[in-house]
Amino acid sequence: MSGSTLLDRVIAKVDSSPHGSASGRCTRHHALRKPLYTSQERERRDATPWTLVQGLLAPFQFLVFLVSLSLVIVYLGTGEHLLATEISVVIKTLTLYAIMVTGAIWEKKVFGVYLFAPAFYWEDVFSMLVIALHTAYVYAFLTDAGTPHFRMWLALAAYAAYVINATQFILKLRAARLDARAA
Repeated sequence: MSGSTLLDRVIAKVDSSPHGSASGRCTRHHALRKPLYTSQERERRDATPWTLVQGLLAPFQFLVFLVSLSLVIVYLGTGEHLLATEISVVIKTLTLYAIMVTGAIWEKKVFGVYLFAPAFYWEDVFSMLVIALHTAYVYAFLTDAGTPHFRMWLALAAYAAYVINATQFILKLRAARLDARAA
């Protein structure tokens, strides 16, 4: 057995991404991917009210993100509206916490675990980075650590991670829709 074959097997065991080329796998493996949800998981997903909660919180969080991002950019460009900008980042962080807690509950109802279900493993892993960056901002804000300019750059780093994570979830929703059509 060659090293690359072993590596391919290891990657296949831990990679639940439906997008093979994005994870370095050849796209011919995409057809071998198992569906995102089993029929029982799909039934649990459709039956739980947490699916609706997630469906409402996600666009709300995105709207809060857009407002806060605009304020951060204005602050970095003009130095104005510091308090409103900092409060907007805290509000964005609170919406993130809300969607993460309710998302963990949703994952428990659908997959039987609060986090790191195989179907959403990499999304959950990256979510930990998103939470860490947002929490670092809140800590810096509450303790007045660093300059306001530094905190705004920290907020932008948190927001960049959020955009990547949101894209992961959007791609996962797309994969679920494609699975539903194929079923």
